Amino acid sequence: MFRLFRALGVLAIAVSAAHAQSQILIGQSAGFTGAVAAGVKETTDGARLWIDSVNARGGVNGQKIELISLDDKFDPKIAAENARQLIEGRNVSAMFLTRGTPPTEAMIPMLAKHGVALVAPSTGAMVLHQPVRRNVFNVRATYQREAEKAITHLASMGITRIAVVLADDSFGADGLAGAQKGLAAAKLTALVEKFDRSKPDFSAIAPKITEGNIQAVMMIASGAAVVEGVKAFRTAGSKAQIVTLSNNASGGFIKSLGDEGRGMIVTQVFPHERSMAFPMVKEALDLAKARGVNLDLSPAMLEGFAAAKVLVEGLKRAGPNPSREKIQAALESIRKYDLGGLEVSYSPDDHTGLNFADLSIIGTDGRFRR
Repeated sequence: MFRLFRALGVLAIAVSAAHAQSQILIGQSAGFTGAVAAGVKETTDGARLWIDSVNARGGVNGQKIELISLDDKFDPKIAAENARQLIEGRNVSAMFLTRGTPPTEAMIPMLAKHGVALVAPSTGAMVLHQPVRRNVFNVRATYQREAEKAITHLASMGITRIAVVLADDSFGADGLAGAQKGLAAAKLTALVEKFDRSKPDFSAIAPKITEGNIQAVMMIASGAAVVEGVKAFRTAGSKAQIVTLSNNASGGFIKSLGDEGRGMIVTQVFPHERSMAFPMVKEALDLAKARGVNLDLSPAMLEGFAAAKVLVEGLKRAGPNPSREKIQAALESIRKYDLGGLEVSYSPDDHTGLNFADLSIIGTDGRFRR
């Protein structure tokens, strides 16, 4: 009887090991609940659209991709622990599509310790671009590029009284640096106000916006904080043009704004999600249609879709049963990989990804317009 149980145990272990080898485990930690939940859900849905289609065709080199997603509530401490669990506990081959600057920064020591690549963090933080982070492969453009472009646009409209309202964290500081480049080029100065990222309070900032007769407010913050800020400014009587960055380019963000969203400018780091001139957009819509899904493609979904294409390309190049080292080398070998209208290239000295930045406005129909 003992021999039988031991034999069964060995068989179970063998089956489990075979199952693990038949899949490529990819880890994700992001704020599925909390301040950025709407955007996280949409980027992940976009990524799964491509991953599911790859798996339906047999996977990568005969292995299917399993995306293990953990909720970090947009909290850096939880993000660091999630990364440890995924890398040391679940032995994932790579990390993917994290969300936010502070949570992503919190994971970097674990990536470096085990040589694990992180593909497509959903943040445009310059700190992840320069100096080059060996294990971080960016796909989307930087926040500085977006913020500078938005300020340049405001200045071209003749707007001179500008305020920059930002979360008091590394994300806010990063966006502010880009805004200041745009302001300097236009020879303008701005009212700069910071608020506590963990406890947004605009009661002291809103009067400054109205009393200063501010014409435009750039908000560099998570979706929930931007919604609170906009409502506070409007309640105080401000009619200023509101501008925010692409971290808030989700349908969920628009819904949370309600009527206050109309006319808001949102920077974008991917092409217009309804432009069939970009093959990537048509591909995403065609895949959704084939699955019987009536997809209202958002910029956030398109970001996730593009991110998954880069991940899969890296896995393909890494070969069967890809090790962490092979994935790292494979990603660095990518040159002019066409996502469907946009090209991505990497090298050991360049993990920047795309430089595409654009502007959109929320229309009366509650959709992004360009």
